[in-house]
Amino acid sequence: MTDTKSLEDASKDFAADLTALRDDLSKLTASVAKLVKAEASATTDSVYGAMDAARQKLSGHASDAKEKLSGASSELEASIERNPLMAVLIALGAGLVIGLISGGRK
Repeated sequence: MTDTKSLEDASKDFAADLTALRDDLSKLTASVAKLVKAEASATTDSVYGAMDAARQKLSGHASDAKEKLSGASSELEASIERNPLMAVLIALGAGLVIGLISGGRK
């Protein structure tokens, strides 16, 4: 009967070990899920930060380009006002060149 008793004890020990293993596995799964969630959140924050930095940089470049274009436009207007005849001759020459390149109407 001792064999039966030790078999029952071994069976109980095995069941207890299996239950402990299930608990440990459940805790490990929860820990991994938390870690994955934290890493995903950190990655999302990093991507949003990079997008915001790129947006700010692009906005700065657009602003710079707008200022340069405005300056060039003002400079062109001033040049035309100083030399209106030269501006008309340049426009006439450009029109003739474009007309010759396009072949004109036949």
